[in-house]
Amino acid sequence: MIAIISYGLGNIRAFSNIYKRLDIPVTIATAPEHLTNATKIILPGVGAFDHAMERLEACEMYGPLNELVLSKKRPVLGVCVGMQMLAGSSEEGHRAGLGWINGVVRKLRFADSADRGILPHMGWNTVRSGPERPLFAGLRAEALFYFLHSYYFECHDPVNAIAVADYAGSFTCAVQADNIYGVQFHPEKSHHNGIQLLKNFAEL
Repeated sequence: MIAIISYGLGNIRAFSNIYKRLDIPVTIATAPEHLTNATKIILPGVGAFDHAMERLEACEMYGPLNELVLSKKRPVLGVCVGMQMLAGSSEEGHRAGLGWINGVVRKLRFADSADRGILPHMGWNTVRSGPERPLFAGLRAEALFYFLHSYYFECHDPVNAIAVADYAGSFTCAVQADNIYGVQFHPEKSHHNGIQLLKNFAEL
């Protein structure tokens, strides 16, 4: 059973509808007791880092999630701000993140005024991943995904970076540490590539 964490942020129904079409059991978790039968977890998120952390703590699932992910090693997939929350901190705010993957969230910055782009980074972009990465199985080494963000995850250990994209330079757009996964892009908005990635996560 895949539990999608519902704490007031993220495209909850979009994830749920994809898994229902794939005939994969899914539940929307709004309280700790909804995590009891979860074998995998999706942590979506949109908006600001501090607000997302506050909402997660307010729904009383912070502690149970730590137990499931860190102690019981249930696979978890953070999406967009949900991925950023996996870090220890963010330049966007002052609150501590979950700290499940060593890293910090940085703002996208352009090298000079001549290379000035627009933030947020919004739209389709190429994601480059290694063929040995189970999360990207069945996808081309350079696959298109949909992005909407101004911050990215900077891993302290490069081994945790499993995919990159280019905007204001090259940046990490997917991370992994053991059972913990994160993607900066929105698979639920990325058509067949996103469906394949969510299917891969369900099959880990």
